[in-house]
Amino acid sequence: MRVIAGTARSINLITPRGLDTRPTTDKYKETLFNCLQSYVGGCVFVDLFSGSGAIGIEALSRGAARAYFVDNSREAYDCIKANLNKTKLIDKASIFKEDVSFFIRSHLKEIPDIVFIDPPFAKHLEKEVIPMLDENHLIGDDTIIVVECDCEADFGFLADHGLEIFKTKEYKNNKHVFISKITD
Repeated sequence: MRVIAGTARSINLITPRGLDTRPTTDKYKETLFNCLQSYVGGCVFVDLFSGSGAIGIEALSRGAARAYFVDNSREAYDCIKANLNKTKLIDKASIFKEDVSFFIRSHLKEIPDIVFIDPPFAKHLEKEVIPMLDENHLIGDDTIIVVECDCEADFGFLADHGLEIFKTKEYKNNKHVFISKITD
């Protein structure tokens, strides 16, 4: 796994050992950032359930002003820190080794431009995280939320929070769902 574009292009990244982390493949990561290309420059990027930090690092490499990385695993935390040091992007990053819900309630004090959510597929934690972002007033008019999930994930709850899907990219076993506030 490597950084695809930007200032840290071609730098290989490490991933946590074991099966708890499911790194986004380079192909899917490239598709994701092709969709986000015009939004990343100068943005505040939040990478929830960060794993190796590859998605947030890609955003920083492509010009994001700041990125928050959140994962409750010690191994993931150490991996993210090592990858940020390796790419020389650590100065633009804040890493939190804690539960995503605690981070949202306690540490996220600014409305992010892009929130990337990649929870364990079977748990469908996006159904908890997105409402929590809404309840804590962390979804701005221009905020983009991207969820990486299995193909069966249901987003019927979005309208209750004034949100809608504006794009979906489906792959073999998963998809990226792009979400924003409902526009008139």
